[in-house]
Amino acid sequence: MPCPRTVLIRALIGLVFCLAVADTSDARLVRLEIERREVVLDGRPFGLAGPYEKLVGTAHFALDPDQRQNEIVVDLALAPRNARGEVEFSADFYLLKPVDPSRGNGRLFYEAGNRGGKRILRTFQKASNSADPTTDEEFGDGALMRRGFSLLWLGWQWDVPDGRMRMSMPIATNEGEPITGLVRGNFVGPVDPTARLADRGHRAYPVVDPSSDEHVMLVKTLPTDRPEVVARDRWRFTEPGTVTLDGGFEPGRIYDVVYLSEGPRVVGTGLAGTRDIVSFFKYSESPDNPLPGVEHALAWGVSQTGRFLRHLVYQGFNEDESGRQVFDGIIDQVGGGGRGSFNHRFAQASRDALQHYNFLFPVDMFPFTDTTLTDPVTGARDGLLRRAEANGTVPKFFHVLTNSEYFNRAGSLVHTDPTGTRDIAPPATSRIYTIASAPHIIGRFPPAPNPSAIFLGQASMNTLVYAPVIRALFDALDAWVTDEHEPPPSQYPRLADATLTAPPDAGWPAGPPNALPRAPLTALRLDYGPDWASGIVSREPPGIGEPFVQRVPAVDEAGNDRAGIRMPEIEVPLATQTGWNYRHASIGAPGRLSSEIGSYFPLARTRAERERIGDDRRSIDERYRDRHDYLGRITAAALALVAERYLLASDLPEVIERAAAHYDWATR
Repeated sequence: MPCPRTVLIRALIGLVFCLAVADTSDARLVRLEIERREVVLDGRPFGLAGPYEKLVGTAHFALDPDQRQNEIVVDLALAPRNARGEVEFSADFYLLKPVDPSRGNGRLFYEAGNRGGKRILRTFQKASNSADPTTDEEFGDGALMRRGFSLLWLGWQWDVPDGRMRMSMPIATNEGEPITGLVRGNFVGPVDPTARLADRGHRAYPVVDPSSDEHVMLVKTLPTDRPEVVARDRWRFTEPGTVTLDGGFEPGRIYDVVYLSEGPRVVGTGLAGTRDIVSFFKYSESPDNPLPGVEHALAWGVSQTGRFLRHLVYQGFNEDESGRQVFDGIIDQVGGGGRGSFNHRFAQASRDALQHYNFLFPVDMFPFTDTTLTDPVTGARDGLLRRAEANGTVPKFFHVLTNSEYFNRAGSLVHTDPTGTRDIAPPATSRIYTIASAPHIIGRFPPAPNPSAIFLGQASMNTLVYAPVIRALFDALDAWVTDEHEPPPSQYPRLADATLTAPPDAGWPAGPPNALPRAPLTALRLDYGPDWASGIVSREPPGIGEPFVQRVPAVDEAGNDRAGIRMPEIEVPLATQTGWNYRHASIGAPGRLSSEIGSYFPLARTRAERERIGDDRRSIDERYRDRHDYLGRITAAALALVAERYLLASDLPEVIERAAAHYDWATR
């Protein structure tokens, strides 16, 4: 079969070839279509792993809907089939690997790309951001590559904006006839008179008969309010995927557009494709496997894709079609207590659930804990690992939370029961790490308000950089998976020692200009109609049931989280740093939280200053004699984290230099 495009392999290879067919019986990745294969950085060696190459192209899949492991894919049986009775689909893939696979370390590190992006090199190699890394800066310090890791990305959404990694998903039909159903576009009132139906610039499902009166627009002030119906003659669909309202939308108010659509994608193929490409690289003995010798597969997802990986394990996709375990270790970073719209009819995978953004989507739903529990309201008994335990595919699992997840992502439910009255320890195969006072979205230094008008906050953004902790935790997970070396113990706030509390009892000090939020996001029991168990939504918006009970971290006298992994800048503070921020009045709803951005409230520089403004928090000059005293304490705190394996020794200079810059700015 001819290759669509070939690229000269430079440096040590010196020949042109193409890899196009990988037809195997042990994975339903049926073909890798390589569009580019090229050595990176002109063949520069990365330690003992030698030169690396990138393989870029299209992965082709086929699924048998009657296979037990595929039955969970909603609507797969309704998609068109090939002559073998299989459903075909394809996706963009991107692989970085040693040119000589035998020089690798036998580990495949897969990133579930957040909305089609790439972050591995930026987080783990301190690289500049790039969708197609080429330069020295875009490969960073090469930390993973020097150790021989192979790095993999796969498109798993059909609807991402142009220029991102995408999956081409099959469309379900009713024996060839279009399937119709309800779709809900949801947004918070913008200043612009035109609003998008889909999330964050994604593609929207089409509208059937845009002029029809059966489409409905609703508006309300709070998520649980009874909505008002907007008169049909006041609003209209404009260009594909947008709506407009006469007189404009009210800033800060919540709008739902419930419309009839057709042509649902089989969105669960994103989960199945992830399963199958990793299984292929891990197990295939085909001569067409460009990455033989993979012994262990690790996965990492951030925010949306932390939830994606939680969902993958929950629904049983960590078992491949041959009954083998796919991922050996997983890091769910800031996924909070949720999963997502990753496997139901007319699913919108980009949707999350925040206190005042993206409402009533199937995100924060029982179960929340790895441990199997009973929901006392519904009687349902379930756990995130229940299916994996049943089929013997439980991965080593790290759940990483920040302060933001406790206010905007139902984070406390990861380690309490649904009533918020009992601590639930993770099983022996899991760890939970809360990074104290850290934000979900990190602000740039020096502290300033969020530049995004959509998520404009009242306070400056929290600038706490916690990537060094993530790098240390990855090393701990890798050692646990490959050498059975136990990772450091879980670190998170608990009810038992009052480091996890109801908001009024958190100990918020007087002084910072904003009060601790009294009402974080409330995860609700939702009713999507009688067919929801089959993955079909027949009720939009969903019915609202009883809330789950959530708790928040207790804080110290400086307003920073008492429990969790306390980075040096929290242990030796110059500010109160949070994971929440109130919406700016200019975007409406100023009493509600602004997305997942955090706040930065500086300490007074002197005692006189703090007494003048009525600030209970000790000032900088009451805490530290001078810059040397401050940096000495920072160094001691950092060394303690290194000893406990929550920080790498190699990151010490970066952590101390950042703290020094922080001190110089705070005392300027």
